[in-house]
Amino acid sequence: MSKGLGTTVGRSSRRRVLRLAGGGITMAALGAGLTGCEDELATGGEGSTPPPRSASPVDGKAPEDGRAPEPLWTKSTSAQTYGDNDELVAVDGVVIASGDPLAAFDGATGEERWSLPGGAVPGAPLLLGDGTLYLESGTYDGSVAGYVPGSGKEAWRSRLGKEYRQPRPVAVDAEQVYVIAEILEADGSSHTNVIAALNSGTGKVAWKEQRDLGTQQNGVHAAVRGRYLVYTDFKNNLTVRDTATGKQVWTQKTTKTSYGPFVVHQDLVIVPQGQRLQAFALSDGSEKWSVRAEEFTTFREPTLLEDVLYIADSGRTLWAVEPGTGKKIWQSTALKDAGGQVPRQFVKVGGTLYGATDLDKQGGVHAFDAKGGGLRWTFNDKSGDYHAWLVATDGKRVFALHGKKLHALPA
Repeated sequence: MSKGLGTTVGRSSRRRVLRLAGGGITMAALGAGLTGCEDELATGGEGSTPPPRSASPVDGKAPEDGRAPEPLWTKSTSAQTYGDNDELVAVDGVVIASGDPLAAFDGATGEERWSLPGGAVPGAPLLLGDGTLYLESGTYDGSVAGYVPGSGKEAWRSRLGKEYRQPRPVAVDAEQVYVIAEILEADGSSHTNVIAALNSGTGKVAWKEQRDLGTQQNGVHAAVRGRYLVYTDFKNNLTVRDTATGKQVWTQKTTKTSYGPFVVHQDLVIVPQGQRLQAFALSDGSEKWSVRAEEFTTFREPTLLEDVLYIADSGRTLWAVEPGTGKKIWQSTALKDAGGQVPRQFVKVGGTLYGATDLDKQGGVHAFDAKGGGLRWTFNDKSGDYHAWLVATDGKRVFALHGKKLHALPA
């Protein structure tokens, strides 16, 4: 199982500023992407309708529409997240949040199953592939490690080489782990970086290609589809490379700086760029379809679930779109009517779509009817923590991470 990462636009907020600061990016790199104020203006204010009151679940099931469930369990964690969707994962009966120590909790009971000091770099992705959890080493020793998610036992380790620093996994498929690392100069400085593929069986370097001068190793989101490795970065680049050789297939500038996930579907890469949601052919970068939001609104991050693309815009409209054609399946203004926050990450269980919001006030985890986008309920722990909400699911429960609190909700 591989986890695709990628692109978004028109988003910064306090979470993104924290992520950039944590990754060593200068404020100049924020550019035109700072739109936290726009996000807050587009969402509910003091006079908005409060979220529904919580009610206890019956027999471990979510209650009826309009009443948010009480958590099955809540645990304090060592989470050190910056809001990226891949910092919380649920796999092999456990749920894991990026932090130090890296800890896995039993999905059913919330009991800690294992803990790994120095296991992950805060903010770095937790990449799942072929039954392995791949991590940038939290000990900063230049290695990339793979672990068995259910037990925390190390299963794989690779080092790119002494001439490279801080290799960070950005994508994984059945055969290779793709990393980006700084190229060290003789004086210990670094001005360039390399993208490389490591064999997921042996750890040997399959290929490595130096990226253009001026590109950065931070801020890269990537996905793999067959022979194509797709990634975006803070420099407005959308790039596709051949997974067998590392050679660049094509690259082009996006109209907006890319901060988060994009979607790859069959032979398309789908990228939100401000007011437009665009799909490009993986083979040559030609545009295949485009969807436009209302004036003065911007698209957030897309999520592909069961061949439906879900995405919200800053005007608090939720969209369900056919990823192959861009045809609208439905639009919902339920959040606009309720004054709720805009979701920017989704998971789906049965007929319910769960969306996690960037900001906390009147946000949290929204539950929607997946067939039409109606708002069923909103869960919020009322902690007031400024961190973004994150969600993951094991198909039985929905896990909601907010700051250092991890909640398990009945699905």
